[in-house]
Amino acid sequence: MKTDVEELTPTRVKLTVEVPFDELKPNLDKAYKEISKQVRLKGFRPGKVPAQLIDQYVGRGAVLQEAVNDALPELYGRAVEDSELFVLGQPEVEITTLDDGKELAFTAEVDIRPKFEVPDYDDLEVTVDDVTVTDEEIEETLGNLSERFATLTTADRPVEDGDFVTIDLSATVDGEDVEEIRTTGYSYEVGSASSVPGLDEALPGMSAEDAKTFTSDLTEGEHAGEAAEVTVTVQGVKTKQAPELDDEFAQLASEFDTLEELRGDVRTRLERQKLLQQVAEARDKALEALLAKVDIPLPEKVVEEEISRRNEQLEQQLQWSGMSREEYLEQEEKSAEDFETEVADAARTAVKGGFVLDQLALQEELGVENEELSEYVVTQAMQMGVQPQQLAQHLTDSGQIPALVSEVLRSKALNLLVENVKIKDESGTELDLEALRREINGEPAAEEATEEAAEEAEEAEETKAGS
Repeated sequence: MKTDVEELTPTRVKLTVEVPFDELKPNLDKAYKEISKQVRLKGFRPGKVPAQLIDQYVGRGAVLQEAVNDALPELYGRAVEDSELFVLGQPEVEITTLDDGKELAFTAEVDIRPKFEVPDYDDLEVTVDDVTVTDEEIEETLGNLSERFATLTTADRPVEDGDFVTIDLSATVDGEDVEEIRTTGYSYEVGSASSVPGLDEALPGMSAEDAKTFTSDLTEGEHAGEAAEVTVTVQGVKTKQAPELDDEFAQLASEFDTLEELRGDVRTRLERQKLLQQVAEARDKALEALLAKVDIPLPEKVVEEEISRRNEQLEQQLQWSGMSREEYLEQEEKSAEDFETEVADAARTAVKGGFVLDQLALQEELGVENEELSEYVVTQAMQMGVQPQQLAQHLTDSGQIPALVSEVLRSKALNLLVENVKIKDESGTELDLEALRREINGEPAAEEATEEAAEEAEEAEETKAGS
């Protein structure tokens, strides 16, 4: 088999492949066998029809087409491997010659990863935010915890914003009942904006057994976009009372005896959260700094696919949250054009980052062990709330193992990059990410771990000598 490679652009090539006809013999044999099972000729059982009769009744052309279709994936794969190309996506294949008994030739146009070298990165420096936990953040966290233990108490007064009310709702559009609105004994937090538009404005000032009718432009259901006459009747009013922040609350909400102990634990947890954010920021900025040193062309089709993937992901999230794209843009205070530009820029950065990490892994001769794949699957399964074996089987059945290997390899390349980049916080302190990891996981520092290991070894030797 002969393969020629023509560079159409720095990110797209055209393969011209010539295949001696003899190499198609296994595929021709397979084609005759498959077609023989489908042909029904008197005197021959299915699968036993001779090749000559298949040529006569079905046609040699049909057999050739079946054989070529079967052979193309393997032939294309060999051509790519022989040419040492890193292809992206599916090729556009065209059969240019099919000379029975002599030759098969085809072309394949496909996007490729650009060829480049990752420059030295030992001199890179990045700055991340300081880790500071304020008293206000601690009190806010304690306040949120207190809210979880709040109780509802009946209030003998008119409704106020923030109250919890029990209400009946009904609505009509042009005199006809709107069934999806009708409800009784519905518990609602005033001001939460989680029911029909206008309800939060109608409730304040009402008392138990009061009724009020107001006009609402419905946003969901069969009558979305239509004006409805909504009637709300208040059955009861309750206020939420959170417990006082004292030692008694600490004992109720935690394993600690005093509020100060709980406050100290909150501080520790917040510090760990911010340390995690600091590590993530360091990784992001390290990659960002490396990308700034690399200038490579990007395949437009790959970028377009990444843009589509991001838009589809957003649509799924908006659908889940019940928010339209227009509402989302309004909330983010962005125009459609600005948002599209932002998504396109992010997609280009993601594609470029993937290329750079792939090349870094190649240059540093990084590999992926089975244990690393298993660890990654277990972590992903925990985040998704499924069994690791179930996720592993799904990844295998759906052919996603190569993508999984690529993801783990890129993560290892990024870890290597971060280990070799100088990272400082805004105060000028140089950070040791391994020490941060130990602190986040509550492990002893490296020196302490070494001392503990030495002490354990010494105790083991003394025990052995004593026995």
